[in-house]
Amino acid sequence: MSSSSVQQTAFPEQEADAEGETNPELYQHFANLVSSLPSSKGLSNNKFYRHDQGWHCSVVGIVGAMVADACFSARPSDVIVATLPKSGTTWMKSLLYATVHRRERPVVGAAADQHPLNSWGPHELIKFFEYQLYTRDRVPDLDRLPDPRLFATHVPFVSLPSSVVATPGCKIVYVCRDPKDHLVSLWDFVNKYFRVKDGLEPLSVEAAAELFCAGLTPFGPYWDHVLGYWRAHRADPDKVLFFRYEEMQRDPAAHVRRLAEFVGLPFSSEEEDGGVVDAVVGLCSFERMRGMAPTKGGRTEFPIGVVPNSSFFRQGVVGDWVNHLSPEMARRIDAITADKFRGSSLVV
Repeated sequence: MSSSSVQQTAFPEQEADAEGETNPELYQHFANLVSSLPSSKGLSNNKFYRHDQGWHCSVVGIVGAMVADACFSARPSDVIVATLPKSGTTWMKSLLYATVHRRERPVVGAAADQHPLNSWGPHELIKFFEYQLYTRDRVPDLDRLPDPRLFATHVPFVSLPSSVVATPGCKIVYVCRDPKDHLVSLWDFVNKYFRVKDGLEPLSVEAAAELFCAGLTPFGPYWDHVLGYWRAHRADPDKVLFFRYEEMQRDPAAHVRRLAEFVGLPFSSEEEDGGVVDAVVGLCSFERMRGMAPTKGGRTEFPIGVVPNSSFFRQGVVGDWVNHLSPEMARRIDAITADKFRGSSLVV
């Protein structure tokens, strides 16, 4: 759970996993299935298994995804944030939460001081299916959550809970990041918060890049993950919104407007005149959120370990890969990307 020195008021979405039932037999069934899958070494000390649909993850992530598929029942008003790890997840969660709830939880005026994002981390307000909701033998009672329900996942499109794909009106917001920046951010995160915890030596960026190119990163290969959501967006843009992290950085206000339109809550002329769009952008800015008490002093509990909230805020810049990857490795990743995305019309 998230913690800080600030007195906090709980909100319904934070209690999503507090009620429900346990089903250890179902979890054990899927754990047995995963244990029979091909496995290999990943970035951290965890063994990576290869899902039947071609992606790699630890047993916790795959089992959580399988249980979510078996148990989650989507509603037409649900919105799902989908990303690869270290691709703008925290930022998108905060932007979506602030945008969707801006009328009952204002971002302007005196009431803005009481906004949940001032007291809670985004991962406590929009929870992951596979890492926070469907974990530790639990089957949460999500039916009691009010509309619109907001969830998140790192799972590829092909392995989303089937009801998410099948339910008309249920929407997905995907964020794609440049593969080289994604790799460097992931490498830094794993070294600082998982390899250290397990008493391992830091992984070199060269070794991390080799694993990345082989597709052996969480929920990777990167290219399959991105293409899956890109193709879903192209097939049904009303179902899947596709954002590029770099474009969000250049014009966050325009993307907040697109996000609001997509979820059916466009900004009114009064809100535009009242500076609500800019207030959402400001509330969720990297600089502001990194300095907040929930970030500096809080932590989020996942089955894979307790992670300081500060770890979700590294630099938030575009192009930092040039400070870490050799020109040869950058060219190699660019060549793979060009080959994998050829004919898709996707440019990252």
